[in-house]
Amino acid sequence: MINADEIAGILKQQIATFTAGVQEDEVGTVIEVGANLARVYGLRSVRASELVEFANGLQGVALNLEEDNVGVVILGSDEGIKEGDKVRRTGRIASVPVGEALLGRVVDPLGKPVDGKGPIGVKKFRTIENVAPSVVARQPVKQPLQTGVRAIDALIPIGRGQRELIIGDRSTGKTAIVVDTIINQKGKGVFCIYVAIGQKNSTVAALAQLLEQKGAMEYTTIVTVGPSEAAALRWIAPFAGCAMGEELMYQNKDVLIVYDDLTKHAQSYREMSLLLRRPPGREAYPGDIFFLHSRLLERAAKLSDEMGGGSLTALPIIETQAGDFAAYIPTNVISITDGQIYLTPQLFFQGIRPAVDIGLSVSRVGGSAQIKAMKSVAGQLKLELAQYRDLAAFAKLASDLDRATQMQLLRGEKLTELLKQPQYQPMAVEDQVAVLYGATKGFVNDIPTPRLQDWLRGFVAFLHDKHPDIATAIAQSGQLADDTTKKLDAALAEFNKSF
Repeated sequence: MINADEIAGILKQQIATFTAGVQEDEVGTVIEVGANLARVYGLRSVRASELVEFANGLQGVALNLEEDNVGVVILGSDEGIKEGDKVRRTGRIASVPVGEALLGRVVDPLGKPVDGKGPIGVKKFRTIENVAPSVVARQPVKQPLQTGVRAIDALIPIGRGQRELIIGDRSTGKTAIVVDTIINQKGKGVFCIYVAIGQKNSTVAALAQLLEQKGAMEYTTIVTVGPSEAAALRWIAPFAGCAMGEELMYQNKDVLIVYDDLTKHAQSYREMSLLLRRPPGREAYPGDIFFLHSRLLERAAKLSDEMGGGSLTALPIIETQAGDFAAYIPTNVISITDGQIYLTPQLFFQGIRPAVDIGLSVSRVGGSAQIKAMKSVAGQLKLELAQYRDLAAFAKLASDLDRATQMQLLRGEKLTELLKQPQYQPMAVEDQVAVLYGATKGFVNDIPTPRLQDWLRGFVAFLHDKHPDIATAIAQSGQLADDTTKKLDAALAEFNKSF
């Protein structure tokens, strides 16, 4: 039975509470387009870094807010955009999809998959530019992030939440170090994000294949943008990768992010800035180039326990020209980061690989990011290598050296040989401790230098085979206890007899 009075009452109530909502779409017009940039007239209320949409569906980011027009960088090719086209505000700040669904995938800076494995089911988005955690929200970096590279874990340790710059000329093994570090995170609960800025698609495909083979792709996301893509995409790539990492960090997870490399990133930002007619500064870079990298790298942090204790560790890469570390971008990034790993072509061509210059490299977090066992062997190692460097320079000039000096040079040579490591073969920290302990305690003095790599491989295999309790004790306690040291001495003596 329909009650007419009841229906009339409902209708009267709806009429009384009715409000006419006007949806206002602010639309502008393209007045100039070219070089992946558009000048748009009429978007009066647009915000900085807001996404706008062109008539053909492409998006752009509003960068220059001028009196009579807006400079928009186009996220893609400008071929389908012409003068007079309409441009609509979206009201959204540039953002990317985030979450664990991105792990194991290769995506572009907008979070769209480029690996041919179908769509990614991501519901959550995060703005690419976010405020870095405050001083109060952080805690000191004190938990190690093992790279698996002996020269780095022993002498230039990296902690979770640190920003460690990897710097060197082209083809000195910068990417090799970060790839080893990613492979070494297997089973350690660290998620990895690798941002490839302006690298050949074939290089990125080969890297994804390698990580797949090593079982590292399951906890890694690759964000890639090719050299032929729009400068705007190269500019937002590291920020997009950082947003993906931040999402995991705020879920109390440990994340490692690699920016490979920030030199190309700075160049693409310079390209955009010059086309937007911003005033150029030193080396034609815009005035805010330092701010660009500092606001990106400052987002790496070890959060306080109240915030969940997650961490984001950044390994930015900078490529130098002919070893010029004093150029504008290298000095900028050196001053932002907590230390740097220098790679030099001279060492690389001498066969010392990884080609880490231990004299110039530094970690400003230092021993606080090392386990106690590694700290106890690394101190002696640092000292001996420093003395060796001084003597080696002096020995080139002197013809007759006394016996003590000759012995010290020979020891330095042996230690340098033991720090050499093949690519894609990261080493567990307990094995590193055992090997370096043997080296600093003189167990390799009688072994010919060319045979040291065989000794190292043989000793690690022997340790796992005959004395697995030693490695387990170091791994679990993180210390070299007196009884472990005695067992290690005995094992080294036993192995040397048979070697």
